[in-house]
Amino acid sequence: MAFCSKCGNEVPAGAGFCPKCGEVQAGSAVVPATASAQSGMSENVAALLAYVFGWVTGIIFFLIDKRPFVRFHAAQSIVVFGGLHIINIAIGIAFGAGFMITGGFGAFGLGSALYSLVSLVAFILWILLMVKAYQHEKFEVPIASGIAKSLAGN
Repeated sequence: MAFCSKCGNEVPAGAGFCPKCGEVQAGSAVVPATASAQSGMSENVAALLAYVFGWVTGIIFFLIDKRPFVRFHAAQSIVVFGGLHIINIAIGIAFGAGFMITGGFGAFGLGSALYSLVSLVAFILWILLMVKAYQHEKFEVPIASGIAKSLAGN
């Protein structure tokens, strides 16, 4: 039987902490609860990185990290930024084709304004979601979070 170096209480063999005072015991390997055994990366950093390059890093972290918090943020990154990317492509095609057919700048100006608005929303969401993920908060984007939860299995 071992004894705690801080309070002198008996500590069971192989225990990581003293049951009385909570002191870490010598010779015990303590792995932080938020660190991944595979990568050594904490959950909040992995969740933040799932947003860095939008849906691309979302797919990467969705496939390589199995922790529920990271999988949710990776799935939300895929849904939010993949969806906004598809919307921007659709706006570009619709208003670009309208410009080519009519030859006028009226529709092109509206298309450019919509494209800019969607890009601004994407930028604001990108910053907000990265900050919230780093703060270890499960911030849910209203429509996308339901889809992300079903993808991540949460």
